[in-house]
Amino acid sequence: MQIDSKTIIDTIKRMAAAFTAAILLFTCSLAAQENPKREFRGAWLHIIGQSQWQNKTTEQAKAYIRDQMDKLQAAGCNAVIFQVRPTADAMYKSDLEPWTAWLTGKRGKAPSPMWDPMEYAIEEAHSRGMEFHAWLNPYRVTSNSKEVLPSTHAANKEPHRFVKFNGQTFFDPAYPENRQFICDVVADITKRYDVDGIHIDDYFYPYPADGKRFNADDASYAKFGKGANRNDWRRHNVDLLIEQLHGTIKGIKPWVRFGVSPFGIWRNKGSDPRGSDSNGLQNYDDLYADVLLWAKKGWIDYLAPQLYWTLDLKVAPSRGLAKWWNDNANGVDIYIGQDVKRTMDNADPKAGRKNELATKVELSRKLPNVKGNVWWHGYWVTGNYGGVADELASVHQSTIALPPQYGDPGLSPEPVEGLYVRHEGGKTFLQWDKASHGRHQKETDAVRYVVYEFFPGEDPREIDDPQTIIALTPVNKVLVADTDDKNELNGMTFAVTALDRMNRESKPKIIRL
Repeated sequence: MQIDSKTIIDTIKRMAAAFTAAILLFTCSLAAQENPKREFRGAWLHIIGQSQWQNKTTEQAKAYIRDQMDKLQAAGCNAVIFQVRPTADAMYKSDLEPWTAWLTGKRGKAPSPMWDPMEYAIEEAHSRGMEFHAWLNPYRVTSNSKEVLPSTHAANKEPHRFVKFNGQTFFDPAYPENRQFICDVVADITKRYDVDGIHIDDYFYPYPADGKRFNADDASYAKFGKGANRNDWRRHNVDLLIEQLHGTIKGIKPWVRFGVSPFGIWRNKGSDPRGSDSNGLQNYDDLYADVLLWAKKGWIDYLAPQLYWTLDLKVAPSRGLAKWWNDNANGVDIYIGQDVKRTMDNADPKAGRKNELATKVELSRKLPNVKGNVWWHGYWVTGNYGGVADELASVHQSTIALPPQYGDPGLSPEPVEGLYVRHEGGKTFLQWDKASHGRHQKETDAVRYVVYEFFPGEDPREIDDPQTIIALTPVNKVLVADTDDKNELNGMTFAVTALDRMNRESKPKIIRL
């Protein structure tokens, strides 16, 4: 039989394609084996500067939230950090501050028909087994010089409590009543909403502008400074807020985590021998934020430093800064804030990679105090910028991860009860009794469940392998097979555990089919 050249070429192409697919499958499988069982995989969803919210009806906005959550979950994320207070306003129903203009187009204008975006986003995140962290900017009141505040606003009624710098208005951190008001806002959110975390970003005292540091607090310094070094006094003002916020949150719901996302450099080594090998703006000196002190004092639960630079940028190398934050964690979890666009736009020549994603994820997992990553911004993930969502879903976040646990490791929720198999509509489900809660919420209340699948010969008591996790869910019924044929299901084993509000896991309940 004679074989022409075209047939030979087609055969070679098919073999090459099959080989490439096999290599990709092996690579993805290997990466999945290396994915940790516990890891914070967050994404920031900001509303400031996002005009799309103003152009949507209530139903369109709800559909948009669902779409964003679906895409983040598909990319392997297990937490959303959702901006609810960008400029002393509210993306939720509040008696303390006006509706945000970023939702309705005008500050103080309520959505019509009425709805509560934060409440809805919490429900959607939790229904997917994801954490919800409410993100607030503490001091900023306006985002630009063109914004006009209503006459009833405190900035117009009590202007001494506010400062203006670079065309923006801010609460003056020196005033105790300002710190109290910010804590009142946080207390209101913590009491009324089922949040997993309160998250504040990097804006403390204003960033330098036009080469000048903030210099607009002469009046408050004269009133409160008492001759102290001006910079130390400013840092102390911010310290007081952080300490008070911690006490406020923990006094209401001890399980709600308090996290801060600071600018990525604490201090440069040129300013302080304890600093990092960098040469950029400094939290301590330019924003008057001593974030290491807050960790050391136990006032915060996690830090998410914004390491938005490329791996080896001379003035701020994220590779070296990740190690620096790991070494200076002071007992709190570190989640690295990663810039999606820079990560996907820049190659890693040292590793021979077309982008930096794999290197950054691998680095975060090698550092013992780094417990995960937060993607800036989430819209780049949901938009699959540079293929980031595809790579996260197929490799780096291809397995379901439980968020890090907090609190007393000696406590845990009760194991699930009433586990049984249910056949319905030609499918097979696992179902169990939903945990009951008392009148008052407790940190050990079971709020989510983890479902593990094991094949014949595997030990269902070994629940450390993330590849065995098939669901992380708040509901007590999970589809485990698209068949109810007992012959096909014979030998399958499942384990179900409960997670409490601190992400601590119960002992597994096992069932064999």
